[in-house]
Amino acid sequence: MKKLLLFLALILMLVFSFQTVYAQAKNENIEEVEINEYQGEKLGAIEDFRENSIKGIQEIDIDEYRLLIDGLVAEDKEYSYSELQEKNHIKKLVTLNCVTGWSVKALWEGIPLVEILDELNISEEANTLIFYAPDGYSTSLPISYIQENNIIIADKVNDVQLPPRQGFPFQLVAEQKYGYKWIRWIERIEISSNSDYEGYWESRGYSNSAEIE
Repeated sequence: MKKLLLFLALILMLVFSFQTVYAQAKNENIEEVEINEYQGEKLGAIEDFRENSIKGIQEIDIDEYRLLIDGLVAEDKEYSYSELQEKNHIKKLVTLNCVTGWSVKALWEGIPLVEILDELNISEEANTLIFYAPDGYSTSLPISYIQENNIIIADKVNDVQLPPRQGFPFQLVAEQKYGYKWIRWIERIEISSNSDYEGYWESRGYSNSAEIE
């Protein structure tokens, strides 16, 4: 009987060890799974993005996370992370250009905002989307720009899930705009008629259009 118990204990230890190794393998450093080339284009690494948030990296509890869309819409809408994962995703090869002079080309994957907007009954007065993050950061973009460029909110970069420092769960991929429009940790999108809204850096003197010169 003792031998049988010892044998069962050994089996349980082996199973536990296997599960531990498997879990560690799933959580290996992003460099081990991150791609560095896409369709012949060399990609920058995630570590190449500089951390320049206004209040440090935001840690989001994904179980509690909700993306709120409100403002000039018939009914406010909230999406959980899992609900957003079920939506159509597309990939885009886009370079983030920081106004301070550095840039990183990466492969972004995410949800086209127009597909979310199409689900809502938006007022005809609406012309602007205002994006908010939990650290108090905000920025805005014209709805026409969102539509014409099929702008996405990304949840993956270089084929891996966005790490917290890069904006998990969602970062705006504001192509053809300077990096201060690429808001991270998006938690709210307000549908507005205020085309003159100035976000965090815009209210401090940065161009509201953020066009790359």
